[in-house]
Amino acid sequence: MKESDLKYYPSFWQAANLIVIYIFIQTMVDLPLAIYDYNHGTDWLYQPWVKVPVFLGSTLFILYLGFRFSGLPFNQTFSLKKFNWLLFPSMIITFGGLQYFLNEANIRFEQLLPPPGWFVELFARLFNSDLGIWGGILRIVIIAPIVEEVIFRGLIMSGFSRNYRPAVAIILSALLFALFHLNPWQFAAAFSLGIVLGWIRIRTGSVLACIAGHATHNGLVFLSVYYYKDIKELSIMKSGEPSNYFLYLVILVVGLFLITVTSKKSVEG
Repeated sequence: MKESDLKYYPSFWQAANLIVIYIFIQTMVDLPLAIYDYNHGTDWLYQPWVKVPVFLGSTLFILYLGFRFSGLPFNQTFSLKKFNWLLFPSMIITFGGLQYFLNEANIRFEQLLPPPGWFVELFARLFNSDLGIWGGILRIVIIAPIVEEVIFRGLIMSGFSRNYRPAVAIILSALLFALFHLNPWQFAAAFSLGIVLGWIRIRTGSVLACIAGHATHNGLVFLSVYYYKDIKELSIMKSGEPSNYFLYLVILVVGLFLITVTSKKSVEG
């Protein structure tokens, strides 16, 4: 199907343009501050009074822009339907199994392409703040899932699910979600998460369910990082063990089956 033949907003390239604008707005502030901090040894870039207004402003602008072009009612663009609470344990099982394989993939990838120091420092900053563990939880488990799901499984999927077949809509939204993170070390995790969340969005028709799933995934990641020293000693977490591959494959399959059972297939109107 040609881009010009697509009826609903946004199509893939329209969504890509939105994401580029979103990143550009933030970069226009972040880049000069990063250069200034580097040359003067300051830390202005990470000050809340700078980050919060830029983050909220760019997010609200993109959501308003996309919503206006979509021409859809608010609840069709950002579907806030209730969902079966049994999805929670189903998603915990699914993302628990998925995380093991993503960790294995990351180990292999980082052997081929070690992450630079700036990325390691940036990633560490996500889990550390003046508020300690609660600041990390607020940022990673609450704010990020809400914002990213409203954009990707809300605004973007509202158009994709009307323009493309379900499988294509899920894959394209997951691809944009992975590219949005702007680094190869998070691509596999973000793409895999995007596939599962896109599927949940199609199954339930609920962005709330996707927010819950994203928060569940990020919560498991947060715990695995925070308690890394304790977890790595467990035999069931050891890398390269054939028995662990089989165990987590079973866990993943069971989790996906339970999501299928506890979700109700939704037809976008």
